[in-house]
Amino acid sequence: MAANETRVLICEDDEALVELLQTRFELAGYRTFVARSGGVVVDAALNNKPHAIVLDIGLPVIDGFKVLERLKADARVKDIPVMMLTARHAKGDVQKTIQMGAKDYLTKPFDDKVLLARVARLISMAAAKAGPAKDQGEVTYL
Repeated sequence: MAANETRVLICEDDEALVELLQTRFELAGYRTFVARSGGVVVDAALNNKPHAIVLDIGLPVIDGFKVLERLKADARVKDIPVMMLTARHAKGDVQKTIQMGAKDYLTKPFDDKVLLARVARLISMAAAKAGPAKDQGEVTYL
């Protein structure tokens, strides 16, 4: 899969961070979509079919824990790999989100290269597990 075909959904409410993440991902060749509140993440995932989701815990309307729970409970989007990207450093949060189905957890502030490498790894692992797509237009997930 070419990077420019790879879609990342950014779930973050901080406007400056959204712009930074979009710039970093787009410079790396990814196509980005943004959900600024927890209440719209599942719909954004359904509409944009991302290959990975970068999810903040501190979202308005519905927090990232509840969003992750909803993503993993919905058969249509449950296999999209999720990276938690948050300012929360509590060890319990890391364990909780991984047990809930997140595939990675990165704290803010973050190193751009680390973020990009870890998202690329998630996408690569999901693609390898899914195997070759049956149809060029079809998106398969982890």
